[in-house]
Amino acid sequence: MATVSLTPQVVFSTESGGALSSATILRFPPNFVRQLSTKARRNCSNIGVAQIVAAAWSDCPAGRPHSGGGGGRARGVASSHAAAASAAAAAASAAAEVSAIPNAKVAQPSAVVQAERNLLGSDASLAVHAGERLGRRIATDAITTPVVNTSAYWFNNSQELIDFKEGRHASFEYGRYGNPTTEALEKKMSALEKAESTVFVASGMYAAVAMLSALVPAGGHIVTTTDCYRKTRIYMENELPKRGVSVSLFFTETPTNPFLRCIDVELVANMCHSKGALLCIDSTFASPINQKALTLGADLVIHSATKYIAGHNDVIGGCVSGRDELVSKVRIYHHVVGGVLNPNAAYLILRGMKTLHLRVQCQNNTALRMAQFLEEHPKIARVYYPGLPSHPEHHIAKTQMTGFGGVVSFEVAGDFDGTRRFIDSVKIPYHAPSFGGCESIIDQPAIMSYWDSKEQRDIYGIKDNLIRFSIGVEDFEDLKNDLVQALEKV
Repeated sequence: MATVSLTPQVVFSTESGGALSSATILRFPPNFVRQLSTKARRNCSNIGVAQIVAAAWSDCPAGRPHSGGGGGRARGVASSHAAAASAAAAAASAAAEVSAIPNAKVAQPSAVVQAERNLLGSDASLAVHAGERLGRRIATDAITTPVVNTSAYWFNNSQELIDFKEGRHASFEYGRYGNPTTEALEKKMSALEKAESTVFVASGMYAAVAMLSALVPAGGHIVTTTDCYRKTRIYMENELPKRGVSVSLFFTETPTNPFLRCIDVELVANMCHSKGALLCIDSTFASPINQKALTLGADLVIHSATKYIAGHNDVIGGCVSGRDELVSKVRIYHHVVGGVLNPNAAYLILRGMKTLHLRVQCQNNTALRMAQFLEEHPKIARVYYPGLPSHPEHHIAKTQMTGFGGVVSFEVAGDFDGTRRFIDSVKIPYHAPSFGGCESIIDQPAIMSYWDSKEQRDIYGIKDNLIRFSIGVEDFEDLKNDLVQALEKV
């Protein structure tokens, strides 16, 4: 993003009566390739930029500066200032009425959390032990966290219930408000993302919906760009107007889906905070192993835990991590509306996370080698991967990511039918949606995600020959040889 200017673009918004009108958002130019109560605390797409959520806060006095910012990483790219100025101007126009956010209250870690931080110094150790080795709610000799399958929790007497309500007795109350298995999972995720709090929910899509519903008031404002997961875009265009949100929303990832574009999180965070706006990053494509957006200045981070976090293509879940004061609002909404993560699913995600660092490191290495190989293949027209020097944000990815992820997108040098023949000829990857699991997955977005809308394919740059390849933990040579034989069919 530091070298790419943003230009205003027309999107959907609502006024009285729900009619659609135009409003300013951030969009890339055409050549841009692509907590709460004590009880609750206890219970516990395509041509893009970053997910920037700027919501109006009606209960916050104006003029109070945000405490945010992600540190002082020096910038040596002169053109970043021009890009920042252009983006800031567009953001200021779109979010002119956004109120300032009050200074963040820095929560002091508990003794258990502090001891855990002192003991577990690396992502590898955190992925295995955080939330489980120290301070686990369930007293047991089992190494693994047990699955607590219950819908409610009982109290010995009325006084114990009163003590619970007033914060003097530690317990749970009802399954929708918290579960010991899920609580351990939330602590593990908070440790990996360097977050004060995390709430896990039933899916990544619901995590996005819950976050937006909890933090954006009626008549509030959101600043967005056009790059986002398609189902999120549908929610923004079809559902948010019903709630009186006056500007349609941008909600995307860094890296983005499917073109793996990267934004300078610190730059955008500073820009948002200077306008009193929040920054939320969907970091699903990166995972907390490759990127920690909160340490770069983001206020919230969202993951579809279905992908790298769980990592075995066998469970659906999502989560929101960040400052406790913000996550608590999402948790309150979640407790009312539902969307609860099943304890069995929480267990599967916990189990998957123990090998997260190993899987991601393997996928990083294989994906980089695959991207380099594909870039040199005569039957490949273009490769999208932030680890390649040819990627337009390679310089950004190098500064804020420790690895470039396991997804490689590329365009086959052929038409729609030739690309179909390629997809139908691969033998190892599954032809399926999703990504981030142990098994490699491959798909043709023009069919898998956009088959019902040729117009949207044209708008968002989804070509007939585009392929999204999610690399698993198989051997590189096996995968390469499989692609070579499939490319012969093009």
